[in-house]
Amino acid sequence: MKRIVSLSFAFCLLAASAFSAQARDTEYQLPIEDGLNTKDAEAKLSGSVKFYFADQKHPAVLEKLATDFSNRKTNSFGKPDEVACNWAFLSALLTFEIRAKQLGANAVVNIVSYYKKNEMASSEKFECHAGAFVAGVALKGDFVKIADK
Repeated sequence: MKRIVSLSFAFCLLAASAFSAQARDTEYQLPIEDGLNTKDAEAKLSGSVKFYFADQKHPAVLEKLATDFSNRKTNSFGKPDEVACNWAFLSALLTFEIRAKQLGANAVVNIVSYYKKNEMASSEKFECHAGAFVAGVALKGDFVKIADK
């Protein structure tokens, strides 16, 4: 009987430690430039859609087509948080690029972090949340046609 109680207690401790590991939610504010300058970003983003964050200056907007958001998660198990966050950031931008092409937009402006619908506007940093197994980035922006430079 003591053995069953001991095993039950050990199982509860193991379950509690696993739950606390899953519950990790570390917030990062990482440089946009670092996310844009990864080899993956250079290889995957076509360059046909321009991205402007927060209040970055951009050419004149000819037409606003839509406002939308992208909430992307990635597996972070065994990866440094910054690597996983940059991948989730790239995934969100890829989603924006696909959506922009569908709408006929050539830019996404006023991009802000939008994690759990909380806006964080910065032209230099994006917000990412990393847990034990998943990292996530949410962005919101306006899909527009801009004048050529």
